[in-house]
Amino acid sequence: MIDYLIIGSGLAGISFSEIALQNNKSILVIDNNSQNSSKIAGGLYNPVILKRFSEVGQAKEHLMIMNDFFSILEKKIECKVNFKLPILRKFHSIEEQNNWFTASDKVNLAPFLSTNIIGTKYSSIDSPFGYGEVLQTGYADTALLLNKYREYLIKNQLFLEEFFDYSLLQEESDSIRYKDIPARHIIFAEGFGMHSNPYFKDLPLDGTKGELFIIKAPQLQLDVIINTSVFILPLGNDLYKVGATYNWTDKTDTPTAEGKAELIEKIKEIINCDFKIIEHFAGVRPTVKDRRPLIGTHSNHNSIHILNGLGTRGVMLGPAMAKALFENIEYLKPLDKAIDIKRFAKKS
Repeated sequence: MIDYLIIGSGLAGISFSEIALQNNKSILVIDNNSQNSSKIAGGLYNPVILKRFSEVGQAKEHLMIMNDFFSILEKKIECKVNFKLPILRKFHSIEEQNNWFTASDKVNLAPFLSTNIIGTKYSSIDSPFGYGEVLQTGYADTALLLNKYREYLIKNQLFLEEFFDYSLLQEESDSIRYKDIPARHIIFAEGFGMHSNPYFKDLPLDGTKGELFIIKAPQLQLDVIINTSVFILPLGNDLYKVGATYNWTDKTDTPTAEGKAELIEKIKEIINCDFKIIEHFAGVRPTVKDRRPLIGTHSNHNSIHILNGLGTRGVMLGPAMAKALFENIEYLKPLDKAIDIKRFAKKS
C-alpha cells in the first residue's frame, strides 16, 4: 500500500508530491495532461498586492517555505527553476508615489517595499514618475519545472499518464483503492478539472481565463520585471513573457482574438519600441470567489482530500498549502479556517 495517490501534476500536485517525498512517504501521481494553467502561468511570486499596496496574507512564511522547497527540489531535478528578479511597479503620478511611501511605513509591508524611488530610465519605457521596487520577488519557470519534475517521477516509476476514472475509486475502512492500487490517502490536485470530480464539484471553484504572450523586443533591454497594467518578464535573448488578461466567462484554454487585441493594446501603452509576438497561449486559473485556496478533507470520506484554488499565486502558495494539508493529514495540525473547505459546509 502506498501512502498517497495524487491526481494532477500541476503546481499543486507536484508541491504535494515533493512535500510527501521529503517526508519519506510513498506516492504515485496520475495525470492525463488535460490541464495546462500551471504550464503557461507567468510564474511570478510577489508578496504584495500592487493594485492596493497591501500584503499577501502570510507572505513572509509562504516565501520562506517556497524558497526552502525550491532549494531542495532544484538539486533533485538538477535544474534551476527559481530565479530571483526585482519587480518594479511603474508609478503614474505623484499620488501613487505618496501611496507607496505610506504603504512602506507599515510594519507588515516594510520588508517588501523599498523606500527608494527607482529612477532608472529604460530606453523604450516612458516613466517620468519612476518605479517602486518590490523586494523578495522573482519567478519560477513553471513549464521547465513541471517537465523536469514529471521526468523525475517517470524515471522513478512514480507516474501514470492516464485518465482518472472516478467510478473505479473505492473507499475502504481507513484507505482507498483505485483499480489495483491501494493507498492510505488520495489527493485531488486537478485545477479547473475539479468540476468533473463527484467528491468536490460542489465547491465554488470559479476559473479565470488568462492569456499571455512571448514577445521578441531587441530594443527593450529589460533586466527586471515591470508591473503596471500587465507584467513584462525578461526571459533572455530579447524574449519577454507578457500578461495577463482576466476573463471570468470563457472557460476554455484556446487563445482568442479579443485577448490578443487587449494584450497588444496594453503593451503599446507601456513600451514604445517594436515587438514581435512569438507565442500566444491561454489557460484557466483555478480561482475561488473569496480568493482563498480550497484545502482539506471530504466531510464524509476521511481518506479523500483536495488541494486546489491556488489562483494567480500558485508558485508562492503551492508549497505552503501542500505542507499545511500534509501536516493536517499526518499530524492532525488544524488548517487555517480561511483555506479549509469546511468554510463552505452547508449550514443545516
